[in-house]
Amino acid sequence: MKLKEVLKNIEILETKGNLELDITNISSDSRLIKENGLFFAITGYVLKGTDFIESAINNGATAVVVEKDVDLNSLNYDNITFIKLDNIRKNLAISSCNLYNNPSKKLKLIGVTGTKGKTTSTYMIKGILEEHGYKVGLIGSIETLIGDKQIKINDRTTGESYEIQQMLDLMVRNNVEIVVLEVSSQAMKLDRVVGCDFDITLFTNLSEDHISPKEHPTMEDYFQAKLSLLKMSPTCVINLDNEYTARVPNLLKDKNLITFGVENKADIMAKDFKYSNSSVSFTLVTSDYEKEIEVSIPGKYMGYNALGAIAVSRYFDVSYENIKKALSHISVFGRSEMVPNKLGYKIMIDYAHTPASLESILKTVKPYTKGRVICTWGVGGDRDKKKRPIMGEISGRLADFTILTCDQARTEDPMQIAKEIEVGLKKTGGKYKIIINRTEAIRYAIHMMNKDDILVLPGLGNDLYIEYMGVKHPYNERIVIKDIIDEILKEKH
Repeated sequence: MKLKEVLKNIEILETKGNLELDITNISSDSRLIKENGLFFAITGYVLKGTDFIESAINNGATAVVVEKDVDLNSLNYDNITFIKLDNIRKNLAISSCNLYNNPSKKLKLIGVTGTKGKTTSTYMIKGILEEHGYKVGLIGSIETLIGDKQIKINDRTTGESYEIQQMLDLMVRNNVEIVVLEVSSQAMKLDRVVGCDFDITLFTNLSEDHISPKEHPTMEDYFQAKLSLLKMSPTCVINLDNEYTARVPNLLKDKNLITFGVENKADIMAKDFKYSNSSVSFTLVTSDYEKEIEVSIPGKYMGYNALGAIAVSRYFDVSYENIKKALSHISVFGRSEMVPNKLGYKIMIDYAHTPASLESILKTVKPYTKGRVICTWGVGGDRDKKKRPIMGEISGRLADFTILTCDQARTEDPMQIAKEIEVGLKKTGGKYKIIINRTEAIRYAIHMMNKDDILVLPGLGNDLYIEYMGVKHPYNERIVIKDIIDEILKEKH
């Protein structure tokens, strides 16, 4: 596509060079630029985009977009076109939509946002829609999928705008009908989904998180960032039981709103909750349906995630029977994930890595476990140290036995991290052991288990590596569990 077409509908402040160039790729990361590439030199929190212009040109960039404060006369490169733009991130998104011929307009696009439950909700929606027979794509914090095929592993909730448009284009070319896109508040602030043509959006809930100088200065700023996604779609699904999301109906009166809740009267409701340590069931109540639904992931909050997913699915005319069937066998990689194994033990992998999430997962399983709750975990290095003793206290109070081990230690000493967690654990008088090698810690836990117990492994979740001193070592807890259980079975024979 010609450069001038890539820049369609964008106000250009100044140019230097030829706009008739052919452009085949676009990025704000110079390392990703290929031949005939368009490089957006964006200044971030730490790095200046202009420092990477030469690298981009060496990789094949023939045109470079710079921010409005850059003097084009200071950029002396032969046969390179320079374009000066305002609102560079927003225009990166618009250019990406142009280059890929606006793929979201050829798809049904679902946006999912909220503090908690985004990831699980996206997988629930995908599973339900596929049960109905739709071909579904998913772009989220864990991975990008077309059907069951993993296209790539992701390292953030919402990718850059050019990555999103590239994936949406790929989905169009693979005859995907509906795409579920997980959208963070940072993505909204940084204009990553500008140009996306959403059909429906889901706002799961809002609670305190991401409040910092580099993210959101206040809760209201955080809420408004989330709300800006809903403004991009004609239909919005809202949780009426959350103090922030319950404000939406008064703020977006021009939208088609579908509401869900348990405590407040809504379009999609649940009552009569029943819990186990591996599932939750409830009676689904709508204007035309009232029957029990089982979700194969535990916790009341999973009920809320299911209600939001049901509301979105009904918008696409999915039958209640298909909804019921899909939710009965739903699983989300690394989120309250029950790991099947030959001994029939209850072993759960979860992403919990904060005091609130650790407390939530342990409170979810404890009342419905006949035997012991065994919790094997650590916390990440180079992160908030204040939470370590707090989490130790939570595990000591709620778990019957805690095994402290290594998580993503990064550049810290994992034994030192464990000692800081231990301070809180000791206060409770709870039983515990420190085994820094994570595989040995899991082995110890499984050997002490019986079928009435549950082993909870918080922390890594969907991570398939352990990072130590700048090196990411491949590590899959599911394989570790399988190998240990195979060892046990071999010993028995």
